[in-house]
Parts: sequence; C-alpha cells; structure tokens
Amino acid sequence: MTFHTLNELIAEGVRGRYILVRSDLNVPLDGSAVTDDGRIKASIPVLKKLTDAGARVLVTAHLGRPKGAPEEKYSLKPAADRLAELAPFPVALAGDTVGESAQRLAAELSDGQALLLENVRFDPRETSKDDAQRGSFADELVALTGHDGAFVDDAFGAVHRKHASVYDVATRLPSYQGDLVNTEVNVLQKLTTDTKRPYVVVLGGSKVSDKLAVIENLIGKADTILVGGGMLFTFLAAEGHKVAGSLLEEDQIPVVQAYLKRAADAGTEFIVPVDVVVAQKFSADAAFETVAADAIEKSSFGSSGIGLDIGPTSAQQFADRIAGAKTVFWNGPMGVFEFESFAAGTRAVAAALTESDAFTVVGGGDSAAAVRSLGFRDDQFGHISTGGGASLEYLEGKDLPGLSVLDR
Repeated sequence: MTFHTLNELIAEGVRGRYILVRSDLNVPLDGSAVTDDGRIKASIPVLKKLTDAGARVLVTAHLGRPKGAPEEKYSLKPAADRLAELAPFPVALAGDTVGESAQRLAAELSDGQALLLENVRFDPRETSKDDAQRGSFADELVALTGHDGAFVDDAFGAVHRKHASVYDVATRLPSYQGDLVNTEVNVLQKLTTDTKRPYVVVLGGSKVSDKLAVIENLIGKADTILVGGGMLFTFLAAEGHKVAGSLLEEDQIPVVQAYLKRAADAGTEFIVPVDVVVAQKFSADAAFETVAADAIEKSSFGSSGIGLDIGPTSAQQFADRIAGAKTVFWNGPMGVFEFESFAAGTRAVAAALTESDAFTVVGGGDSAAAVRSLGFRDDQFGHISTGGGASLEYLEGKDLPGLSVLDR
C-alpha cells in the first residue's frame, strides 16, 4: 500500500482550510477522570502540525460503545478537557456532532484552532451496516469542511472499522495518512515481514477466543508464544489439567489442542505457566497462594480457587525468553494487574521488556494501561501501540478498511 502523507498535505498548504482529522480519544475513565491519557498525548503531534500550519482543525473521535444516541457517560468532555490541558493550541468541544453547535463553532474557528466534535457514535449512522446511512452522516461531516477540505486519518485504533468517520469520509475528501497511523503500520510490518529473530510473542488477557485468529496466524511465524492471563487456563485444560474455578472456555479446548499440535509441527513453541497464583475469590483483598499449574485444585481453596496471575517461576521463565529475543510483541496482561496482589506477573513481563535489547512492542489496550499504571514510562519500550483490536487484526492478516480506503 502507498499513502498520501500528512507532510504532503501540509506542503500543499492548509492555512485557512478546514481539515477533518479522525483521532483516537477512546480513553479509559473513572467517572469523569481520564485514567490513562496515552491516546490523547499520542494524538497531539498531528493536530499540532496542522494548527501550526494555520489549519482550522475539526476532530472526530469516539469513546466507548453508546447505542447510537447521546449518553453523558460517553461524552468526550473528559477527553476534551485533558486535550485542552496538554495541547499548545486552542481546543473547543461542540455540544453535538454535526448539529447546530458543531456548525456554529466550526464557522467561528480561526486559523490554528481545533474543534472536537462530540462522540461520533452518538449518531447511529456512524456504525450502520447500511452504506447509504453511513454515507449521509459522512456527507454532513464533510459539509463542515467547506469547499477545499481534506481528511487525515490518525486513529489507528479505529482503522479496522468500516465506520462513517473512518471509511466513508475518506471516499469524499482528499485523504491522508496521519503520522500516528504511519508509525503503527511501520511497526506492525516489522512484526510480520523481515522480523528479527528470535521472535517472542506474549499473549494474555481474559479470553483465548479473543486471540484465536492472531494465534493461528502467528504459528510458524513466532519462535515462541508465552501464554498468560485468563486465557492460560484454557491452555492448561487443553493439556489435561483441572483449573478449579478459574476462567475457562471449554468450547475452545479442542481448538487450543489443535493449535498446540500444529505449533509443534511448525516450529513454534508455546510456553504455558508452570505455576499460578490462586485466590479464594475475585477480590483485591482475597487470600491467595502460589501452586503448581497442574495442582490448582489442590490449593487451600479447593475446587473454588480462582487463578488470578502467573506464578513467580513462570514470570522468571517468561523474562528469560524475552531476554534472549530480538523482537517481542506483547498483548494482554498476565493477571489481574489492577489488584496489587496479582500484578507481579504483568510487572515482571513489563520489566523484562524494558531491560531487553530487542525491538519491543506493547500492543495497546489493557497492556498499555497496565505498564503505565505500574509506573513504567512509554519511552522504556520500543513502541506502545494505540491500536488494540486493530493491531491484532493486522497481525491476523485481515484487511483493515480504514487503511485500504487510504491506498492511492
């Protein structure tokens, strides 16, 4: 694929022009407080380039999954407030997406200013499966840009969605790839072509079903896949072990067994934890103990025990594999890192990445939130993705509509 770049757009001249930018401001909130502003910070460089060049910037973004109508808990106001605090240019928030407030504030924009439109998912047409519905919404977004507008997609975390603000506007305006999207694509290419070996992939998170397609595509490409998080218990069950009250997707056991066999034939090694931290209940203050992975039901909590983290021996094994790698991709925490008693596995993996000489990629979403909440800095890693699901779908080999539509 080849794309028109942001630098090309700026070279053409943007002073006084309305530039529609799709940013990724889908940040976690605690009430009205932003708990991880990584995506907001990542969006600023492109917006600054445009405002510095005199553009009148209209920003679209989503937050959460509202049901096609305004919901206060999904308002972009907390993200807008944080963006305004961090950005070196004026930022306002419209009270709607394409309505009276958006139209009035857009008309009042001066060169070098930015206007964030309210959550695009407040309009049901944004995510509609009907091309005409999405198209009508896209037309209204494009109308805000006037006669010589342009579109910049800088939201890699949304490029796997065929949504109006990602896909359809790009078919109606001269379209350019934002720097953040460009960086993400370049990083992911290093994980899929000409990858430096040994290539170690660390997969966690709660459900193995969320990772099946990426696991399938990595078999034969990764040298080692380290398995943690809630998904590890389906792997243990696939190896014939009982997992007590731990998270288990029984219907995926045959699939995992098939993957383990294929991986052995393809030269990819799965490393499943040899010890697990088992808790009496799912709670920050729950009693817990470490047991062998094949003896979870023999813990003090019997058949009701819940595995909430990988054990220290497994964490060290994972760290050793990471230390010997040339490329590492990590997606998904190793345990319930939000509870300090069950954060050690995730902390050990993060620390190993910071100490590694490998090209290290943290795959967005919960992994990015975890490393920041545990006190690690973004610059301690090769790259922290803003992609989440989009990164996984890229690694699965899927077509990403928001990228393909930008292909010139």
